[in-house]
Amino acid sequence: MPSFDVISKINYQEFDNALSNCLREISNRYDFKGLNISIERKDKTVTTLATDELKLKQVNELLETHLVRRKVDPRVLSIKNSEGASGGTIRQVSDLKEGISQEDAKKIIADIKKLKLKIQIKIQGDELRVDGKKRDDLQEAIAAIKEIDIDQPIDFVNFRD
Repeated sequence: MPSFDVISKINYQEFDNALSNCLREISNRYDFKGLNISIERKDKTVTTLATDELKLKQVNELLETHLVRRKVDPRVLSIKNSEGASGGTIRQVSDLKEGISQEDAKKIIADIKKLKLKIQIKIQGDELRVDGKKRDDLQEAIAAIKEIDIDQPIDFVNFRD
């Protein structure tokens, strides 16, 4: 019976490469010279330090640009509000989104069931398994899932006949 999995994973190697390229550009840019600006990733959190809100916004845009260059979807980064830090700087802690949440999974399942395809969708932890008798139904499901906006990148893996 044909099946495939719907997942949301982050390529941490490419993310770290984009982060180091961003830091290299920050160290070379004239408007950032002599300022205390840093970005670092620990597990699933990214901490950004900047001198003011404008510089923080510029650093976030720069990081987003470098993520796109390294083919990492910038939607993996969940940017939160900034807060004051020591030394007159501003800190922003962002989370990395990985895995499909229960709410998003239920939204995907509900939207696919409206199409009345002859497929079954099961939630397996933070991913979905889609089974069906016909390959065409599964391809229609893939096209429909791509259209659903869950504000997170998704991949389709393990397509089996």
